[in-house]
Amino acid sequence: MAHPIIPRRIFLTKGVGKHKEKLQSFELALRDAGIAKCNLVGVSSIFPPGCKLVSTEEGLQYIQAGQILFSVFCSNSTNEPNRLIAASVGLAIPQDRTMYGYLSEHTSFGETAKKAGDYAEDLAATMLATTLGIRFSVDDSYDEKKKQWRISGKIVKTTNVTQSSEGDKNGLWTTVVAAAVFI
Repeated sequence: MAHPIIPRRIFLTKGVGKHKEKLQSFELALRDAGIAKCNLVGVSSIFPPGCKLVSTEEGLQYIQAGQILFSVFCSNSTNEPNRLIAASVGLAIPQDRTMYGYLSEHTSFGETAKKAGDYAEDLAATMLATTLGIRFSVDDSYDEKKKQWRISGKIVKTTNVTQSSEGDKNGLWTTVVAAAVFI
């Protein structure tokens, strides 16, 4: 019987690229994120039990050219001068590391990186709470002082990776990417 593929590490990365061709701006954003040399395979939103969040720098050391990387990934593009774009991946990790967490993707126009990132985190925390069968209020469950969520007495840590950018003033394609990469 084959063994399941369950990642043990994950890292967050982001990038931005600008070029006259949309595809090339995407490639440059992937290069900026450090993952252009790999084949990205999109997966849904589960953060595996026991998975460890590592720094971008550490995560990039594990990848090789041509490698297939599973990731929760999003991108956004514009060629409209000065248009604000964002791509964000949110992550909610339960205190009980034997349980799984959630990742969420969010893209937007006109939102700052902070607003888009906060929204992606809220979305991941909400998805985790509803999976646990817990009623959850984004407004009432966050402890601003401790920078953590309380979901039915359980502490949940959240974070995000967000890239925002204004569209190039001369109308070049501008692409932003954000990714949670499993290794």
